[in-house]
Amino acid sequence: MKSTRTPVFSCRDLKVSIEGKEIVKGVDLEVYAGEKHALMGPNGSGKSTLASALMGHPSYEVSGEISLRGERVDGLEPDQRARLGMFLGFQYPVAVPGVSVASFLRAALTARRGQDIPVREFRKEMDAAFAELDVSKDFVSRYLNEGFSGGEKKRLEILQMLMLKPAFALLDETDSGLDIDALKVVSEGINKAVGPDQAVLLVTHYQRILDYVKPDVVHVFMDGRIVRSGGFELAGELEAKGYDWLQPEAAAAGLGGAA
Repeated sequence: MKSTRTPVFSCRDLKVSIEGKEIVKGVDLEVYAGEKHALMGPNGSGKSTLASALMGHPSYEVSGEISLRGERVDGLEPDQRARLGMFLGFQYPVAVPGVSVASFLRAALTARRGQDIPVREFRKEMDAAFAELDVSKDFVSRYLNEGFSGGEKKRLEILQMLMLKPAFALLDETDSGLDIDALKVVSEGINKAVGPDQAVLLVTHYQRILDYVKPDVVHVFMDGRIVRSGGFELAGELEAKGYDWLQPEAAAAGLGGAA
């Protein structure tokens, strides 16, 4: 039973405020090894704020507990959380002119493992990851995300995840702006990256990526809280009905509906 296991990731009574306004209003969550969770909710509900806060966004006021493999990380800086095995895939990955994709990946992998990686070993690992995600080797010498299409940026995010092998990955609306072909490639990458010792929380508005990723658990996020959790079928209900049908349930819990 789950109660006898230690989750890969957990948070307890997590609250997040920005400039004095409370956005996330008390979230409890446990994600176990090998699991894929989806967090779905309307615009303005606080999903992206939650993801950024879990990774340690410096502009947010955060209270509550955040743990990775049973160890508290809520007092750590974002880079420290990343070294321990947390990963955040951005909704809008930024360009870094002057830094090549290869240089970035090697620096990230070195930081993650805590030791320098020989060039030949790194190249072998990088080539394997590029081949697995069908990413052109031309990317290697290009500057990070500069001039990349939305689909190329998202593929590179998943390629990072595949190489870094995080214990827990937060993917913030990875499906945003993807055409169907890119969506399939990115989804396949997510499935490959989640092994028996890893877990993922996928933040999304829509069911379409979930048709390929197939989450074990779906959470509905409204007005800064998880108002319902269920299996994959819950995503289908949301696709068919929208979020309004859960407004009475949210109101009954004292949440007041979606923002």
